[in-house]
Amino acid sequence: MAEKTIRIGTRDSELALWQAHTVQNKLNDLGYKTEIVAVKSQGDIILDKPLYELGITGIFTKTLDIAMINGDVDIAVHSMKDVPTALPNGIVQAAVLERANTLDILVHKGNLDFLESTGTIATGSLRRQAQWLNKYPNHTVVDLRGNVNTRMQKLQKSDWNGAVFAAAGLERINIKPEDFIDLDWMIPAPAQGAMLVVAMADDDYTLDAVSQLNDIETEVCTYIERQFLRTLEGGCTAPIGALAKYNEDEDTIHFDGVLFSLDGKQKIEINKVVDISEWKKLGFYSAKEILENGGTELMAAIKTNLKK
Repeated sequence: MAEKTIRIGTRDSELALWQAHTVQNKLNDLGYKTEIVAVKSQGDIILDKPLYELGITGIFTKTLDIAMINGDVDIAVHSMKDVPTALPNGIVQAAVLERANTLDILVHKGNLDFLESTGTIATGSLRRQAQWLNKYPNHTVVDLRGNVNTRMQKLQKSDWNGAVFAAAGLERINIKPEDFIDLDWMIPAPAQGAMLVVAMADDDYTLDAVSQLNDIETEVCTYIERQFLRTLEGGCTAPIGALAKYNEDEDTIHFDGVLFSLDGKQKIEINKVVDISEWKKLGFYSAKEILENGGTELMAAIKTNLKK
């Protein structure tokens, strides 16, 4: 096949473009020709409703999926945590890049006294909301939408005490402020901190090119986390956290998974350490344990409450 220019589809936010340019630079270093094609997703356009109310799985990825299927772009670059666990027919996971920081952080305004009393925290994530209310039941959590730049601006103009962000996003575009604390007690979203490249299943040239960017450790850990998510959620948005870490010295995987009620009062968690040879079904079996320990009823309650 004649050498072609690989067209890289991306959202047009600063962070999404940073991610796309990172992939572009890596492909260029390998000798491939590339170009960036930026599009707006519905998730970037509709900012006046919480994500779960929009009722669309993959609201940040759907526009790029369509562009790929229509042949307008060859690959798409995403924050992996935004990507539905089931990809559209014809689209496949081509590479997972080496993972960055997995932590959530609280960006605040220089005064943390509210942590000992009452306060207002902003986040657009049900997972972050539930975990925050679990730890700080006297606090109020308000919805916060938009790309990371927009959310940072909204925080500064508000009377909120702080807002929760993924550390990786702020670090990538160098807007992580001095006033922050690591929320090392908060279980991150499945695949948080990882970047995913998807391509068309029948595009051998592009798949071969992009496969060279894959980081196997990140691929395995995010596979476990997303398998856990997929087994639990059944297409429903829910407060689910998951983190798998590889221990090279012991050749083991350490997995933490959690499911919360929307108000944070109920918490079902699982912690496992297994030999690396057991990784392929770790997420599945961990989710099954959660479901058997009250998770089935909790997921049903979450779905009912979100429909109200």
